[in-house]
Amino acid sequence: MAEGWWRKAELWGARTADTLRRMNSFLLISGAGFLAGVMNALAGGGSFVSLPALVAVGVPSVQANASSTVALLPGAAVSAWAYRDGLGPVGEASLKSLLIVTLLGSAVGALLLLWTPTRVFDFVLPWLLLLAILALTFGRRLGEALRRRWRIRPSAVLGVQFGLGIYSGYFGGAVGIMMMAVWGLLDNRELKTLNAPRTLLVTLANCLAAAAFATAGAVHWPETIIMLAASAAGGYCGAQVGRRAPSHIVRAGTLTLTAGITLAFFVRSYLGTGY
Repeated sequence: MAEGWWRKAELWGARTADTLRRMNSFLLISGAGFLAGVMNALAGGGSFVSLPALVAVGVPSVQANASSTVALLPGAAVSAWAYRDGLGPVGEASLKSLLIVTLLGSAVGALLLLWTPTRVFDFVLPWLLLLAILALTFGRRLGEALRRRWRIRPSAVLGVQFGLGIYSGYFGGAVGIMMMAVWGLLDNRELKTLNAPRTLLVTLANCLAAAAFATAGAVHWPETIIMLAASAAGGYCGAQVGRRAPSHIVRAGTLTLTAGITLAFFVRSYLGTGY
């Protein structure tokens, strides 16, 4: 009799622990998705939050990156639709040509990610995060400085755009800012007028990459669906906050958070710690 009660107690304890674990994972995924949506609406960098959260609940890093790309699509699509009236060429480069090379590059990048072993990606990921945070920090100023000194041909821009497409399909952190920095060497318009083509190209590149990831079975759908819904809500709330919050505070908070996450991934990958 005593053994029977003890076994029931053990089963109850195991079920309770599993329920708590699932609840904690749900709260982490939904909270990270909401924050990522807010960040993307305010200053970008949402993948700095969504990707680590997925890794933290046990999703392998390659699949976490793929799932994060899918989860953050709704907010990006809404932004692209909002900017639709500002679409047009970038300097002498037509929007159609930019779109074609970006999608080709994104397809290559997505395939490269799917072919990358998880262990290799774990060691590459901190450097990709570092590259993204450098773009977030210095991308606009670097683009302005280069624009004052050089102008480049549309064909060169298309070549660089293909490389950015590969980066977008493979990882994509801060790729929109990188595009703006490159386009500034071709077009002397105010950078904010380039937001429409930038948002459209980034969104379509992510759509293509997401389709490749879903087809290859690289998306963890339970976590992704939760994060997708939360990020959409976060994107809406972020847009409301963005109308009132001082831009320098938003930028400082974004850079502080992303720097901390980047440092944590370097520690995880190179000092042998884990989540």
